[in-house]
Amino acid sequence: MEIKEKLGAVEAIIFASGEPIEIYRISEASGIDVGAIPSMIRLLNERYEDHGSGIRIKKLESSYQMCACEDYAPQIRAALETKKTTPLSNAAMEVLTIIAYNQPVSKGFVENVRGVDSSSVVNNLVEKGLVEEAGRLDIPGKPIVYKTTAIFLRSFGLSSLSELPPLPGHETVEIDENDSIDDIEMPEESETGTSENDDQ
Repeated sequence: MEIKEKLGAVEAIIFASGEPIEIYRISEASGIDVGAIPSMIRLLNERYEDHGSGIRIKKLESSYQMCACEDYAPQIRAALETKKTTPLSNAAMEVLTIIAYNQPVSKGFVENVRGVDSSSVVNNLVEKGLVEEAGRLDIPGKPIVYKTTAIFLRSFGLSSLSELPPLPGHETVEIDENDSIDDIEMPEESETGTSENDDQ
């Protein structure tokens, strides 16, 4: 298969998938070595940019997704007649930060950090597609744990969680699956947040 055909195959697979598609699946479907795919994605993006295309291929962890160039966001909003996205509330940002830096975590963990009920906020973030269920803890009650999604990465302009900026003065709290929620030591300074606006 010539390079032109390989580029076309990779492009077609990513376009047709719609959702983020793992690099190994692109490799299996196209018959192209996994190690060669990142460079092919770069070539495709360079081609799009050189031709003034409104399309780009974005890397999300180990997956790729075709999306519109952010330069054309105003025109896209106008075409789809969408309203400006409602900003996340302070409570939602607090919860999202806790999940992003400590994932996977349960609602109980989030509530221990914030000191207030956070169930509705977590549910709201799930509805927005920013977090999702990631299994259950092997402790009494087997609470559901949550992690961030590809939509979270895309919304904040990240390619992977490793690009999250460090939190000065804060330590990541790790969960041992054999511990109960009451056994987890929480950072003293993280007992912030109020119950106001927690439903957003």
